[in-house]
Amino acid sequence: MPASALTWRDRFERLRANKLFEACVIAIIILSALLIGAKTYEETSRFEQVLRVFDMAVTVFFLIEILIRMAAERRVRDFFRSGWNIFDFVIVLASLIPLDNTDMVLLARLLRIFRVLRLVSMIPELRMLTAALVKSIPRMGYVVLIMFIIFYIYGAIGSFLFHDVNPNLWGNISLAMLTLFQVATFESWATAVLYPTMEHYPYSWIYFLTFIFLNAFIFLNMMIGIVLDVMQKESLQMDLENGEGEAAEMQGLRSDVRDLREQMTRMEALLERDRN
Repeated sequence: MPASALTWRDRFERLRANKLFEACVIAIIILSALLIGAKTYEETSRFEQVLRVFDMAVTVFFLIEILIRMAAERRVRDFFRSGWNIFDFVIVLASLIPLDNTDMVLLARLLRIFRVLRLVSMIPELRMLTAALVKSIPRMGYVVLIMFIIFYIYGAIGSFLFHDVNPNLWGNISLAMLTLFQVATFESWATAVLYPTMEHYPYSWIYFLTFIFLNAFIFLNMMIGIVLDVMQKESLQMDLENGEGEAAEMQGLRSDVRDLREQMTRMEALLERDRN
């Protein structure tokens, strides 16, 4: 590669890693979100042309920024090895849809809303939270399955026992499960569900309290525990990548011990050879 190309790549790489440049990109993303919100107010209709110019300027800035990040890589295909880079590229590419085309104006506005999500890719802590949430979904799926089974069982019992209390709430198992969902979210569940039911069945509080105990305390805490466990692992992984924290120190110590062990093994082999 020519020296001039290397020089430009180094400049782009330094610019990409510059904290001021990152802060500027984050500020522009927030400005873009504010512009999208401003367009929802009728009072800003007289500034429509100004807002459109600002939107074009933001789009051009994002395009230049993504090109700088691509130029900072040794090879362009290296840029697309990161899922977050692909995400940013798609968002910026979608922003190029013109707003002047009446057939595509709604789609263009909807896609511009997703530019706010670029904050996730720009801030490492948000990336960690998002990655932890995504990785938690498979494990949370089993908890959701158990919750569905409990909902189904309690819904069937409720539809059998409380059908005559209020058919709109307990008429069938589907309505009963929707009612139980209201109970699980604590949305007026006492006045709308519990007290009317207790007027006919005084001991029905046992049914509701056991259901709330299972869902609101046990299963919800299980989900929180899963997310916290994955977040802890993601935090350790981030520390390892950045070379910071106790995890990085432990990895360094293990690497040093491994090197010492290899040196001792070589020394023992040399001593054994000298003896022979």
